[in-house]
Amino acid sequence: MATPDAGLPGTEGSEQAPWAQLEAPARLLLQALQAGPEGARRGLGVLRALGRRGWEPFDWGRLLEALCREEPVVQGPDGRLELKPLLLRLPQICQRNLMSLLMAVQPSLPESGLLSVLQIAQQDLAPDPDAWLRALGELLRRDLGVGTSIEGASPLSKKCQRQLQSLCRGIGPGGRRLKSPQSPDPEEEDNRDSQQPGKRRKESEEEAASPEGKRVPKRFRCWEEEEDDEEERPEHKSLESLADGGGASPIKDQPVMGAKTGQDGSSLEDAKGLAESLELPKAIQDQLPRLQQLLKTLEEGLEGLEDAPPVELQLLHECSPSQMDLLCTQLQLPQLSDLGLLQLCTWLLALSPDLSLSNATVLTRSLFLGRILSLTSSASRLLTTALTSFCAKYTYPVCRALLDPVLQAQGTGPAQTELLCCLVKAESLEPDAQVLMLGQILELPWKEEIFLVLQSLLERQVEMTPEKFSVLMEKLCKKGLAATTSMAYAKLMLTVMTKYQANITETQRLGLAMALEPNTTFLRKSLQAALKHLGS
Repeated sequence: MATPDAGLPGTEGSEQAPWAQLEAPARLLLQALQAGPEGARRGLGVLRALGRRGWEPFDWGRLLEALCREEPVVQGPDGRLELKPLLLRLPQICQRNLMSLLMAVQPSLPESGLLSVLQIAQQDLAPDPDAWLRALGELLRRDLGVGTSIEGASPLSKKCQRQLQSLCRGIGPGGRRLKSPQSPDPEEEDNRDSQQPGKRRKESEEEAASPEGKRVPKRFRCWEEEEDDEEERPEHKSLESLADGGGASPIKDQPVMGAKTGQDGSSLEDAKGLAESLELPKAIQDQLPRLQQLLKTLEEGLEGLEDAPPVELQLLHECSPSQMDLLCTQLQLPQLSDLGLLQLCTWLLALSPDLSLSNATVLTRSLFLGRILSLTSSASRLLTTALTSFCAKYTYPVCRALLDPVLQAQGTGPAQTELLCCLVKAESLEPDAQVLMLGQILELPWKEEIFLVLQSLLERQVEMTPEKFSVLMEKLCKKGLAATTSMAYAKLMLTVMTKYQANITETQRLGLAMALEPNTTFLRKSLQAALKHLGS
């Protein structure tokens, strides 16, 4: 079943995957079965896409034959060679999803090939055979009417049956209310509690602390506490929330690293460290009136201002990030007009040496974030120029403090999206900056606004590694079913297929075909033509 294109470049795991030597359709199917609990459903989607794209009917006989074919593999620390069929070399999640898929398409499978696969699965000599696989295999044998199974017997192993019975005993009448597996006699419980008043009082307190007054077993209370901690963590991260209007996060809520704490959670060291973090360096305190006057001059007009940065701005290098936060707040930088913002950015970009990345991040948040989030119409040319010029030099701070937060904000609309599209298309951005932006976007959960920004960025023909391009293609194909009516998604797909045609492998082309199958936009024919051109 091997083909000359078995080792297609860019195929995920093409060198290590057990299915690397299979034909493209079978290889694509097994790769889809790797997708966790969704693998079987994605496998069905691959089969449908192959059938609708003019491919020959999927050859199940050849795949089942390949799954049973033994090949030498290295086993154990001594490096001995053993013959092992492909089925047993597949990852466990892939085996599970394969069995589920075989159950769904069982009527169309050749019985002899399916029986051979089931026989191999049953003979798995692994130290701890997978109970789920065993159950699926047993159900398939029942469907075929073969095997030695007793009618009505459970396909579950004895161990699994005992665990299931224990779990059922542990579920009380309330459904979700868990009780100990063996509930003692209530009268004995009352008698025992009356002899241990301290214990009863402690348990009453625990009952009062649980939701709805229900007592939760200790083991599950630990789990609930961990879940509560997980729910509280996002609140700690919200110190730099978007509602601050781009200003500094509340410094009073920021922890003082390295401070010693006493039993009451505070100490003289804490107080001293916090006070120092809330104070500006004396040199900047002395120049604060002068800095405020400079900003006032920016608001009144640019006449008489020098192009070189004022010497007072050199003092920014003496600030820590928390002190920079405080300085931005005291100078009211978010309230600057767009004209004043542009001149201030011109000065900041001319500073020598450059600002530290952490201080540049603070300035980006203060100068731009609140201003951009509050846009209700297209950004002014002054704001656009200031942002693109600042981003050209401080790309990472802009990505960290601006690109990610704006794209993930709930209120992001056309005005914000338009500005970000202008930003990523700016001619001043170096190729390295484009790659950095692409990496940031690929890490975000995708939505409509991201389609537009990403399409604008990819229009620049970003030079990316095969690994990064594979990540892009994987996320792109996964969004096909959820974006069937999205014009932004359709334009993004068209850009990828035309601008990056040489990068797309055969396997990725098949993924695109499956993603475009349900598309209903008026670009559907253009997309189909571009896809057909990829295969020519």
